[in-house]
Amino acid sequence: MSDKEVSNNKNNMVILGGGLAGLSAGYVLSKAGKKVTVFEKDSTVGGLSKTYVQNGFRFDLGGHRFLTHKKKLEDFALEVLKNDVITVPRTSQIYMFDKYFDYPLKAANAMFGLGMFTTFLIMVDYIKEKIKNKIREPEIISLEDWVVSQFGRKMFNLYFKQYSEKVWGIDCSRISQEWVAKRIEGLSLWKAVKSAFNTVSGKGIKTLADEFLYPPLGIGVLSDNMKEAIEAKGNDVQTGTGIIRINHEDFRIKSVTVKEGDKTYDVEASKFITSIPLTHTAKMLHPAAPDDIIKAASSLNYRDIVIVTIMLDRERVTDLTWLYLPEKSMPLGRIHEPKNWSEKMSPEGKTSIVTEFFCFKDDKIWKSTDEELTNITVKHLDELGFIKKSEVIDSSVIRADKAYPLMEVGFREHYEKVLNYLKKFKNLHIIGRGGLFQYHNMDAAMETGIEAAEAILGEGR
Repeated sequence: MSDKEVSNNKNNMVILGGGLAGLSAGYVLSKAGKKVTVFEKDSTVGGLSKTYVQNGFRFDLGGHRFLTHKKKLEDFALEVLKNDVITVPRTSQIYMFDKYFDYPLKAANAMFGLGMFTTFLIMVDYIKEKIKNKIREPEIISLEDWVVSQFGRKMFNLYFKQYSEKVWGIDCSRISQEWVAKRIEGLSLWKAVKSAFNTVSGKGIKTLADEFLYPPLGIGVLSDNMKEAIEAKGNDVQTGTGIIRINHEDFRIKSVTVKEGDKTYDVEASKFITSIPLTHTAKMLHPAAPDDIIKAASSLNYRDIVIVTIMLDRERVTDLTWLYLPEKSMPLGRIHEPKNWSEKMSPEGKTSIVTEFFCFKDDKIWKSTDEELTNITVKHLDELGFIKKSEVIDSSVIRADKAYPLMEVGFREHYEKVLNYLKKFKNLHIIGRGGLFQYHNMDAAMETGIEAAEAILGEGR
């Protein structure tokens, strides 16, 4: 295939994708003395969990907090980060109806923000829904079904409907309940209200966590440190190198065909781990997968994101970790100020605002120029009263495709068909958010990589 040889050692292990899941697998395998090669198509590792640096400003692709209730995962992250972490208090708000609301919900704020009458209607609607559910168990198929069942329709219409449709780009009746049930694990309106009266709000409910761990120089340190640790063991993490074909025979992966610049070559190995999008893995197989598998893979979709960062000649803008903007009239979906996560994320006396636009690749937002997106962002931040145009000193626009698996109603049939077929390959392990087509948090994505590595190590015992 090429004049370049990566390795002719068939006992090597190849990892496709250098995000948190792939790097976690590589880290565990390297630590155990295994020969590993990680391929990442981007110029840097980390996937969505990376930190960019521009003229002294540091910013993540949206705010990424590390939060887990599993000591093993926390110990793993602390080991990788060499215990260089800070504890960041979570102070998030929702901006809607020209007002600010605390998130997680605080009863007093809800009362005075929405008004006593609206709050009364929410609680009455909630109680009615619970009574109805006792009489007849509701059929839960979509996000709308789940939220109405848990919170009542009044709360659904007030907040969940607009923001969910803004994030996913489709009607709530088309979003699978599996997504919201996992993302708002353990949360109900009554638990949220009760937590507002506790000294430690939301204790024990992951969605309502009040603080989280964060590396002072940005979440990308987690990925960078794993890359360095893998390389320190004599292994390779090759960035700027994409996978274009997965070659197999008798349900065993024999090699992958990779492309690095203008060079194309095959890499053989004994074990393969993939964290690249599930749809890509299925479509890269050579010989090709059966038509029904390709059709199922083509029925699975992802949501894309554009990150616009505005750098400011100003000490600070907010005291928040996140601000959610659910209303569809506002194109920005969520914003955060990196300096509120760590003082080291901005030069002294300056700050930045990171904004997120949820979109599809054929949307106007994705296709807009960097200048257009910067102007839109500055305009709306100015209208919100956060900044003045005269304070803007720099900007950055980053597009990330296939950022979030889109769990549409009916997706599971296609998902299981593809996944069950890929599981037939005896030496292939599938991991990560994109690889498993699951909306994992950072800790869960890392766990899939760790578990795959441990499974491989267990096979050798």
